[in-house]
Amino acid sequence: MKRPIFIGIAGGSASGKTSLARSLARALPRQGHVLVEQDAYYLPLSHLTVEERAQVNFDHPEAFDWPLLRHQIAELLAGRAVQAPVYDYTIHDRSPSPLHLEPAPLILLEGILAFHDPELRGLMDIKVFVDTPSDLRLLRRVQRDTLERARELGSVLHQYEDIVRPMHEQFCEPTRQHSDVIVPRGAHNRVALEMLHARLMSILASHMTEGA
Repeated sequence: MKRPIFIGIAGGSASGKTSLARSLARALPRQGHVLVEQDAYYLPLSHLTVEERAQVNFDHPEAFDWPLLRHQIAELLAGRAVQAPVYDYTIHDRSPSPLHLEPAPLILLEGILAFHDPELRGLMDIKVFVDTPSDLRLLRRVQRDTLERARELGSVLHQYEDIVRPMHEQFCEPTRQHSDVIVPRGAHNRVALEMLHARLMSILASHMTEGA
């Protein structure tokens, strides 16, 4: 089996990277890709109370289970299926039911710190950074967290000011230097989305032809 093509998609919180990744995934052949979301690899917090979990800095690299993420990406690249964790944002902890992921010719990993780990970054064939102005990211985050994650507005704003923004500046923004492609506005950039889709379809067609 030919080695899959590994694509990383990074960007700040609410930059549109997840929407971009999911839009690409929907447009790609079902058996041709697998989408891995970095948020699923937050460390389990069942040993903490719900209140204590809400105080965890989820934008810091130490919040992620890097050994598990590296292992499962390596397994997918080797052509083996994995049982990926599923994260429940309403309780700030992993769901008891994992997600079965089958290997595929295209592996997409998206997350705020998708480029942070040198080992993972070194495996990537294409690195895409989604660049969105901070005021728009804040607006999107407020809408998402209050409507989809049942959070209070004050809590969202407090977290953004004290944690999200400084962590973005310290850990996420510097990783854009590793990107091959910078996409403004994420999935809202239809031209960039179509170009990326066309490129991935071309890679997939070549991959399938050479692997035949």
